[in-house]
Amino acid sequence: MRVASIQMASGSIIKANLLEAEKLISNAVADGAELILLPENFGLIGAKPEDVVEFAEQPGKGPLQDFLAEQSYKHHIIIAGGTIPLQGKDKKRYRNAFLVYDRKGDCIARYDKIHLFDVALPDNNESYKESQVIEPGDQIIVVQTGGIRLGLAICYDLRFPEMFRMLIDKGAEVILLPAAFTAETGKAHWHPLIKARAIENLAYIVASAQGGYHVNGRETYGHSLIVDPWGNLMDEIASGSGFAIANINLEQQNQIRERFPVLDHRQCSISKG
Repeated sequence: MRVASIQMASGSIIKANLLEAEKLISNAVADGAELILLPENFGLIGAKPEDVVEFAEQPGKGPLQDFLAEQSYKHHIIIAGGTIPLQGKDKKRYRNAFLVYDRKGDCIARYDKIHLFDVALPDNNESYKESQVIEPGDQIIVVQTGGIRLGLAICYDLRFPEMFRMLIDKGAEVILLPAAFTAETGKAHWHPLIKARAIENLAYIVASAQGGYHVNGRETYGHSLIVDPWGNLMDEIASGSGFAIANINLEQQNQIRERFPVLDHRQCSISKG
């Protein structure tokens, strides 16, 4: 399967973001993409975190969900829709939801971001408190479509290797990661973390990032990329709007896992007891 990882620098105007996403999706399809991943918050990055709450959609209804369904149906492709805000139980917060649509335009999977980015960066005055506006999820999601098992994760999840092992234990062959890494943390950790998750799980990682300056004054790192199960960088777009693209070879992945059966050699299990 040929997969594309789209990179954007989304703003606060949903219509403009969707026009940009539509153009990039069309370009990726023209390059043969059958599965397309959009970045975290592709449809909206507000001037303030709380601005997004008012745009949270009801599950199954809203312009962002309609867009994803229409694009997948129009191009007859699988679209992994980055993340969009969906209404949750708490009216003052939203769910940062990662939706996957099949070639018919049907939503076949939803993962709500589990790990929330509540941090203060050590070398500057930036701080983040996602839990103030985002309601966390609690389900690990793997979905099979197009003959491939996709594990779903979002941005800060990348720092929690136990979650990726759980995705592998549920059968994931390719892990999709929409993200909006900060410029500072991206420079320090983006590539090492993605390669580590690919190598230790012998899995493809497709990571789609926000990359640029945003209306909230923050800078995101970009560097959307695709890494193979051996940790090799298959394609990458460093900055600006565009996409990385590569062919996923599951037969080659299976051969690696058979000849180098590290996943079968595990002797430890994580226990809270």
